[in-house]
Amino acid sequence: MEQDYKARKEAFVSNLSGGDINEINTVALVASVSTLLWSTLQSRLSFFEPYTPTALFVDFLLNVGAILFSTTIYSASPLLLNILLLTPAIFILLSSRSTRSRQKQAKPSQPNQQRNATGLNKSDDGKKAPESSPVHPFLTTYRAAMMVVTCSAILAVDFPIFPRRFAKVENWGTSLMDLGVGSFVFSAGVVSARSILKAQAAGTPQQSSLFRRLAAASRHSIPLLVLGLIRLYSVKGLDYAEHVTEYGVHWNFFFTLGFLPPFVEIFHSLYSIIPSYEILALLTTTAYQVALESTDLKAYILVSPRGPDLLSKNREGVFSFIGYLAIFLAGRASGLRIIPRGTADNKIASVQQARRRVLISLAVTAIGWTVLFIFNSTPAMGYGARIPVSRRLANMPYVFWVSAFNNAQIFLFCLIETWLFPAVHKATDRETEAEKSNFATSPIMAAFNKNGLAVFLIANLLTGAVNLSFNTLDANAWQSMGILIAYMALVTAFALGLQVSGLKLKI
Repeated sequence: MEQDYKARKEAFVSNLSGGDINEINTVALVASVSTLLWSTLQSRLSFFEPYTPTALFVDFLLNVGAILFSTTIYSASPLLLNILLLTPAIFILLSSRSTRSRQKQAKPSQPNQQRNATGLNKSDDGKKAPESSPVHPFLTTYRAAMMVVTCSAILAVDFPIFPRRFAKVENWGTSLMDLGVGSFVFSAGVVSARSILKAQAAGTPQQSSLFRRLAAASRHSIPLLVLGLIRLYSVKGLDYAEHVTEYGVHWNFFFTLGFLPPFVEIFHSLYSIIPSYEILALLTTTAYQVALESTDLKAYILVSPRGPDLLSKNREGVFSFIGYLAIFLAGRASGLRIIPRGTADNKIASVQQARRRVLISLAVTAIGWTVLFIFNSTPAMGYGARIPVSRRLANMPYVFWVSAFNNAQIFLFCLIETWLFPAVHKATDRETEAEKSNFATSPIMAAFNKNGLAVFLIANLLTGAVNLSFNTLDANAWQSMGILIAYMALVTAFALGLQVSGLKLKI
């Protein structure tokens, strides 16, 4: 009986073909629209301050519940959910005046401010100038939303209420979970730019010893590789249902994440020769796609019998790593442009112009990746290459799709912050900036972002516990939603608990 159930579980997530990209975008838009409603409530009504139990419940409902609902009970009508979230935001925006007394405090008082040599405002009362690479609320929200979607989907996919078109495809096609895997890597690439920016701010040479950088990267990789081994042995030891064609017999996503840092450092050595991570990403994915099309590599990955050697058994994970590396590099390219404040550049006359430049950069980059995706994966008026998307291969159109989506997603979050919380990027000292950033950031989203690895790990453990103790395949809608809501509540409580305790474990 147990073997029959295991076979049913494996069949439940196998041989899937995905769904339409437009529907995926509509579902993903729920995260941005939820953020718009949260930001409207906070900026116009200060609804989440103080952070009462009611505020916590609404915060959870908007930033966690809405995302869960979009992939389950509203999966057939995600546009309706977007409308339901957007309507109260529009009503509040039209019916109430902006209560930005907090934000007005951030405007510089001209007699007490002077422009320093770097172009940053420096007050006469000794307050520290804002960070050159601050923690942006829009990036916090972007990464947290990605984490919420990931944690929600890894358990929801085991229930019938989660549509099969949202689950990972077998060979060719697009799905929400395929996009989520790539977005996880892209977001890690975005925040990895901080290490480069900090080195630049400290005057550290751009190209320090490759050996030292590899050693530092390996230290970061070890926890992830250990988690990969723990997952491997627990899955095999518990005879847990697994989808072998996803990454291979032994490989899993933790191994992909763990091997990225040292390989990225090798590519960083090329940065002095090719000073653009976008170009490095393009060269990487192009070389990989050429190998797929001009050799037997594609057939080897997709249809070759699994031989006794480790490479053959894990060929999906090993070769798709090249595509994920390109996605990581594309993410780092975006991070290098959007994380810096921008006003340190003497060519930038104001913080408004600096923020405008970030928005334009995100929009142009998103459009650029989108154009590449269209010409790569569609007929495109007879000029397109018509290469289908494959998450299993992590091929070129997959890289372009993930890069385009994430730049567009960050653009939307940045636009919302710029519109409703302008005081954040106008702050003239660190204390004010921290106050405005806290005001503009959901505590739940801040908690998910701060402890991404720990939250992802606990979500995996809870997912395993649910699957080992409950028949998810035969659950009805009420049972499914009850378990999923309780699960996401536990994951959220864990994230908030780590936040309150001050513990921090980065991805």
